[in-house]
Amino acid sequence: MSAVHLSRRQVLKGGAAVMAMGAIGSLGALCSRQAQAAAGGTVWTGPVPSRYGALAPVADQTTGLPLLQLPPGFSYSSFAWTGDRMADGQPVPPRHDGMAVMQSRGPGWGVGRNGRGHGHGPELVLIRNHEVGASASPIRAPGMYDSGAISTDGLRAGGGTTTLRFRDGRWLAAEASLGGTVVNCAGGRTPWGTWLTCEEIKSDAVSSTGRKHGYVFEVHPDAERTSGRPLTALGRFSHEAVAIDPRTGYLYLTEDGRNKSGLYRFIPNDRAGRYGSLENGGRLQAARVHGHPNADLTVAQIGQEFALEWIDIPDPDLDSIVAPAGFPDISTGDTLSGTFAQGWSEGALRMSRGEGIFHADGRMFIVDTSTGVDSRGRRGRGYGAVWVLDLTSQRLRALFVSGDQSAAHNPDNITVSPRGGVVLCEDPDAAPSGSPDVYGPGTRLVGLTRSGEPFYLVKNNVELTSTQIAGAGKDIAEGDYRDSEFCGACWSPDGRTLFANIQTPGITVAITGPWERGPL
Repeated sequence: MSAVHLSRRQVLKGGAAVMAMGAIGSLGALCSRQAQAAAGGTVWTGPVPSRYGALAPVADQTTGLPLLQLPPGFSYSSFAWTGDRMADGQPVPPRHDGMAVMQSRGPGWGVGRNGRGHGHGPELVLIRNHEVGASASPIRAPGMYDSGAISTDGLRAGGGTTTLRFRDGRWLAAEASLGGTVVNCAGGRTPWGTWLTCEEIKSDAVSSTGRKHGYVFEVHPDAERTSGRPLTALGRFSHEAVAIDPRTGYLYLTEDGRNKSGLYRFIPNDRAGRYGSLENGGRLQAARVHGHPNADLTVAQIGQEFALEWIDIPDPDLDSIVAPAGFPDISTGDTLSGTFAQGWSEGALRMSRGEGIFHADGRMFIVDTSTGVDSRGRRGRGYGAVWVLDLTSQRLRALFVSGDQSAAHNPDNITVSPRGGVVLCEDPDAAPSGSPDVYGPGTRLVGLTRSGEPFYLVKNNVELTSTQIAGAGKDIAEGDYRDSEFCGACWSPDGRTLFANIQTPGITVAITGPWERGPL
């Protein structure tokens, strides 16, 4: 392993700081049989046939447009497109991203704005990220963090979250919940029913008000209760996603910085498990492979396994630094987050680009979107992998590795169904339209079988003319959006509905069908 060790003490210019550098049961079988499932190989190079059947274009029940390709018997409805009007009259923000279903309301709960009830079934509350940076039209929300300019031309923080409501198979309403944040990429649901939204900011952005960015924020399912206060103890870096171990209350966090991404956990001081409890601070730690300082996980093979241990991060709010000369597999002059730099100096591991993370059955499912090598032999430029961390043994195992874009092209967000099925959202580094699969160009939702084999579940089919857009009453540009990423996949509590986003032009869909026919 090639490792460049930072000096134990280093003065950080600009930061004025001195740092010490330093049905879930099927998942067990899935893990144990993964190596054999790859037909003797160490990576997957293509999909297997789906038990749900071949994909074909299906019309959206809301607009009539063929936005998705789905298996036979499946249907969907779209809602809250970019530019649609929310309950307060604001347009829906662009760049839909991470999302989760909060605790459902009981039957008959709530009264609509027209004074009538919303229906008899449970109401689902979804909270959705918007991965927007500087904007001339930022979100106005009950929870606001920063109103200052974050760019030289006076643009303000345009990211945040919107809250959606769904009942009895019908979309009800959308409203703003958090604003004044930047590049809200993914996040994670808490066991107490709130959403943790993560800023994926790759620089030490500070606005004209002096507010820093690169934090995690907690969003309440009742939008009016969202505070807009950052959870600074969870670190300031290019956050991607977070998931919580309900047994211990520990948070696990991923970082998206190519070939300089750590894996972190946060031990809260207050483990009461309630809204606002994470504001009481705690201890941030970085993962280190036992016996292998600065272990390199940017290239993986199915079945690889490592024992993890955890080291404290002294200053979670530290500025980033310019990487020392010779730091492997990154560009000259690139920066390391202060959090990563502190962990690396003490032997912490690195991933290529930490993305989605999801807790299920005592395990954390962790996606590294660009594990592997490219045609030029560059590390961390491959097609991605899924790692599984057993929270009891603290052993990390490579569950799935893609060796070709036809198997999975840079998976990002991940979710696990109540029946134990894994779904991956593709977010390709390079648009897949130049090398289409049998269904043509476009990103996919990729499922994993019980033995860990990849199959195609859903295909992005969004290619719209101005006539189609006008007929649907939408306010987006004409174009081919089939290379836009899938994101925000999440299940209803009963496992009957799979929600997902297409980031651009910004569409949320609710997919239903005969899930029992296959592994999901």
